[in-house]
Amino acid sequence: MTALTGARIGVITFPGTLDDRDAARAVRLAGAEAVALWHADADLQGVDAVVLPGGFSYGDYLRAGAISRFAPAMSAVVDAANGGMPVLGICNGFQILTEAHLLPGSMVKNDHLHFVCREQSLVVENASTAWTNQFEAGQRITIPLKNQDGQFVADEHVLDELEGEGRVVFRYDGWNPNGSRRDIAGISNARGNVVGLMPHPEHAVEAGFGPAGAEGPRAGTDGLTFFTSVLASLVSA
Repeated sequence: MTALTGARIGVITFPGTLDDRDAARAVRLAGAEAVALWHADADLQGVDAVVLPGGFSYGDYLRAGAISRFAPAMSAVVDAANGGMPVLGICNGFQILTEAHLLPGSMVKNDHLHFVCREQSLVVENASTAWTNQFEAGQRITIPLKNQDGQFVADEHVLDELEGEGRVVFRYDGWNPNGSRRDIAGISNARGNVVGLMPHPEHAVEAGFGPAGAEGPRAGTDGLTFFTSVLASLVSA
């Protein structure tokens, strides 16, 4: 697709964030301007979308994402998301989105109680969100995964609601690496502008540096489609 000229996507850094620079690079490779945002600043600087990147914000004290949820930047993100701004939470960012109640459920320790790092196959369940519209429903993609608190849990009625409303965006394919209920790897809000997932699309955006792909080792760039998707959603808005 043609890049959206002038699109600005904010990437928030919290104490303990690890993947903000990777997320910013993914934004630039997609064709947008990456805007660095600081957790203590409530000004989102007029960005068009926001990425909450992975890491271990505040050392995962209390619960993963529990302290970051109260950052001044998150107050602005909640307001912006409720107004329709696209927001993507990756790994720790997903955890923060659940803590901020922008997404339902919660993230707990992996069922095997170990950190896991692997190339993970996912099935795209919903290709109509702000962050997935350039995929096809049923498409299988490969995205790096690295987490310790990656098990998505929710009450059965919440899970049924997510399924019934088409808000399960990704499922783990082949093997569930953390025990997440119903193999759920990512979900969205009802409007489809807020998406959270455990695997790291920003680590699969550039040939030679990502997971294995159809063209060979490290050739996978499935993650870039998340970022081109949000540009397409901004163009059509």
